[in-house]
Amino acid sequence: MKARTMASAAVSACVVLVTCACGPEKSAEDADTKPSQPAASTPAEKPSEKPSEKPSITPSATPTGAQPAPRTKAGAIERYEEFLHAVGREDIDTVCEVAGPAAKQAEDQGFGPCTATFQITFQMIPPEKKKALQTATVDPQRVVELAADKFEMPVESVKSSVTFGEEEIGSSTMEYLKNDWYVTD
Repeated sequence: MKARTMASAAVSACVVLVTCACGPEKSAEDADTKPSQPAASTPAEKPSEKPSEKPSITPSATPTGAQPAPRTKAGAIERYEEFLHAVGREDIDTVCEVAGPAAKQAEDQGFGPCTATFQITFQMIPPEKKKALQTATVDPQRVVELAADKFEMPVESVKSSVTFGEEEIGSSTMEYLKNDWYVTD
């Protein structure tokens, strides 16, 4: 009974984490610590010989120049399966990418950043369930269309070698935002 309670708590934490955004946000302090522009009397700096290698925005999981994800039920299912597999592999980058909008919500409600909270969640999922998530699929017949760009993935839609309950992985809402599908609830 104790192991089941712990597993349920872990999965519940995973669901909560899925509902929060990923990654650190820029704060007002970050903006205040940036150096000011040089004074007019200061000679202008030469442009660097090579452009900065770090992008100024967080990159998407899709490569630059890639086509937008299909705005279809099949596209939503494919992206949700990618999320489930990433949870099973403990792939924090992919998990936080796909669950970004939901993770942001949770972080705003007082939960930690996605990368920290999912690390805890990974520890609470039993190895056999993580292994099952790595190959889990979604039954399209059980997916509920909420709007043209929004689908609910009920726990019953997840097909795997083990059965997951609502208290373990719960239902997730996939929404089409910024040319891709994301967990938003």
